[in-house]
Amino acid sequence: MRTLTAVLLGAGSRGRYIYGPYAEKFPNELKMVAVAEPNEERRKRFAEIHQIDQEHVYDSWEKVFEQGRIADVMIICTLDRMHYIPAMKAMELGYHVLLEKPMSPSLTECIQLEQASLRHKRLLVVTHVLRYSPFWSGIKKCIEDGELGTVGTIQLTENVGYQHMTHSYVRGNWRNSEETSPMILAKSCHDLDIISWLMDQPCTSVSSYGSLLHFKSENAPDGSAERCIDGCAVEKECAFSAIKMYMQAPDHAWARYMTNDLSQEGILKALKEGPFGRCVYRCDNNVVDHQVVNMQFENGANASFIMSGLTQSGTRRVQMMGTKGEIIGDMEKGSFTLYRYATGEQLEIRCSVQGDGHGGGDDRMVSSFLRNVCQFDSNPSHGLTSATASLQSHLIAFASEHSRLHEGLAIKLSDMLEKQELPA
Repeated sequence: MRTLTAVLLGAGSRGRYIYGPYAEKFPNELKMVAVAEPNEERRKRFAEIHQIDQEHVYDSWEKVFEQGRIADVMIICTLDRMHYIPAMKAMELGYHVLLEKPMSPSLTECIQLEQASLRHKRLLVVTHVLRYSPFWSGIKKCIEDGELGTVGTIQLTENVGYQHMTHSYVRGNWRNSEETSPMILAKSCHDLDIISWLMDQPCTSVSSYGSLLHFKSENAPDGSAERCIDGCAVEKECAFSAIKMYMQAPDHAWARYMTNDLSQEGILKALKEGPFGRCVYRCDNNVVDHQVVNMQFENGANASFIMSGLTQSGTRRVQMMGTKGEIIGDMEKGSFTLYRYATGEQLEIRCSVQGDGHGGGDDRMVSSFLRNVCQFDSNPSHGLTSATASLQSHLIAFASEHSRLHEGLAIKLSDMLEKQELPA
């Protein structure tokens, strides 16, 4: 396999900690030759690490396209509402594209992206990394081997974890659906994609309930301040204290996402001046902190999905109920149990979870994408998480949010797809 060159749009958390390191670990497979990032420090640091020529270091994604096509692939890690235009331009220029989920917060744009991929005969792979992890691919193999017979029900719970919830969806970039996407799309299209993939049936109807229950101003405790660092009287007892969360030496698991200066002074400065030091009850967030989605599939099977940011851990737990067997699993533990009805057997199947926060799926996804690019001319394949495959989970997400906003109204996906718009 030849070494592929890549342009990275957005050197934030995914660009810095997933795609950049992959190129460092596997320089024979991937070489970063250009980067676009508005944050000067991140931009310079990424360019230094990957020895990118200064003429290909940009402070905006728009400038990347002024020189035409300069690499084999484009990796797009911009914010949700900045996915559509660069992805469309990239495919028009002949790039194969690895696009962060969600494709777009617009139903019409998602459909147009999928159509453009087919029209331009370019790969548009959406980063539904869970499909590539040993845990979920192991469950998929059991289904394909007939262990469950016909799957009747899937129950999947995504425990977001209160730290991830407050960092990303209360204080952080994905806190406001008007600026990015609804929670069910921004965070949980991963899970809707997994349900769709495992069920392997078209989803026909969706209903949903959810709300912003806790992280709002009326729940602010007496004595709290605008910022945790501003003499908040209840900071020491508060589970959501930014001081507790970001002053976690020596690894600074969360602080590294809000500042490049991980000294105590640098973190305190970020808490004082940036969005991550705000009280969780006094932010401009509007996305839900819990939601349930019910799905009906073409063959009569159904699925239930629960998302909650009011949890300790960040694991996903699944129960799959079939005509011949059942699977119960926990992604964080890296294992699932297969129950065979006919024999009474219980088989525990352990899967490697080493590698990254998605159970080892990130590196496997990038590797698969690069392999498909290299083989595309002789053996065209749009990949495991193509735009066509991803469109189903996006439709479910759009229908879920519309249903939630309309008191659980049942939404038929066929009507949405035909009209390319949500029902009134």
